[in-house]
Amino acid sequence: MIKVNIWNFGKKAQRHFGTWYQMSKDVATRMAPDFMEMSMKAISSFFTSSKKSYATEATFETKPFRLHRLEMGPSNTVTVTRDDALALYEQMHTIRRMETAAGNMYKEKIIRGFCHLYSGQEACAVGIKAALRPQDSVITAYRAHGWTYVMGVPQLGVLSELTGRQSGCARGKGGSMHMYGKNFYGGNGIVGAQVPLGVGIALASKYSGSDGVCIALYGDGAANQGQVYEVYNMAKLWDVPCIFVCENNGYGMGTSVERASASTAYYTRGDYVPGIWVDGMDVLAVREAARYSVDYCTSGKGPILLEMATYRYSGHSMSDPGTSYRTREEIQEVRQTRDPVTSFKEKIIAAELATAEEMKNLENKIRAAVDENVKKAKSDKEIGLEELVTDIYADSKEEYIRGITPWDRLEHKTLGMAVNV
Repeated sequence: MIKVNIWNFGKKAQRHFGTWYQMSKDVATRMAPDFMEMSMKAISSFFTSSKKSYATEATFETKPFRLHRLEMGPSNTVTVTRDDALALYEQMHTIRRMETAAGNMYKEKIIRGFCHLYSGQEACAVGIKAALRPQDSVITAYRAHGWTYVMGVPQLGVLSELTGRQSGCARGKGGSMHMYGKNFYGGNGIVGAQVPLGVGIALASKYSGSDGVCIALYGDGAANQGQVYEVYNMAKLWDVPCIFVCENNGYGMGTSVERASASTAYYTRGDYVPGIWVDGMDVLAVREAARYSVDYCTSGKGPILLEMATYRYSGHSMSDPGTSYRTREEIQEVRQTRDPVTSFKEKIIAAELATAEEMKNLENKIRAAVDENVKKAKSDKEIGLEELVTDIYADSKEEYIRGITPWDRLEHKTLGMAVNV
């Protein structure tokens, strides 16, 4: 790969044209003072602009991918442009800020019920999304806030859904686990249940000829579910374009993977389904593996399984302090050595794709936007009681639906357009 580095060019230009600079100065001095001033400004502008330039792209090496039933896998050499790097970082940092805000609102009792944070796993969602095309779909488990955001739902749509307000993406009726968007089939509260649904979505894509793939995400805790193995089999029998993604964050609720699974090599669990182990803390490694997998599925080879080795900083949910089954030192060690957000920031700066000042300005912009949307999510209104039984069905076949009791009949109404129908 060719790395274009305008910064280095600027420094070389200063050395090579130093003599010319002095000659120009001498000539201009002998001529008119006005011409000298104009000439010096032009030359100074050239060198100043050079110092403000950055590398247009950079190349990095990822941790080696581990392969199952594959002769060749994704490349360990990954190239990223300056614009793409900044976009990836902006998405990851935004998710981190949103999840921090969500945790604070939960502690303030503004968010009720369950709340599962994605902090630490941002590279998985952002890296995979960067490889998807418009026709591709995603379905995930209950740790869904970050995924909802990268799939196109605005910050306010996510935060207001958490607070149960009408500006939420499901009008405040879905809460933390049930958010939806275009080609995003939501988070699901039943452990592992989204995986068969994901295979169904992928089968529909194959049946309709849309050339789309479906990402079906689940955690290491759900990896031992029987229904997961059933649809491995079905997907391979029919060569369904489904990418199974196990986000292995080390713990299923409060149980470590070593205590829960006789085999912790989740990327091999598909048996006859090929698999890849990926460093899920490296957004570029995730993007490369996802691109490879999309190409694999769309070539007609059937499903593939990715294990994203990642980590969650918070407990299983906000009701879990997360320190009874692991130490604070373990969490701190991951934050200091493997954090997906800060480590990618360091790569960007070291490769001269951006300066520390530019990254700081980007972070300040993100912080201001999240803070503003948090205020709106707190102050927005809840829906009225009359709207609780609206939009339950995309196409309701009956005028009334059952309420709390069989004789309590409620009129079903349609207010909004159904998503993904």
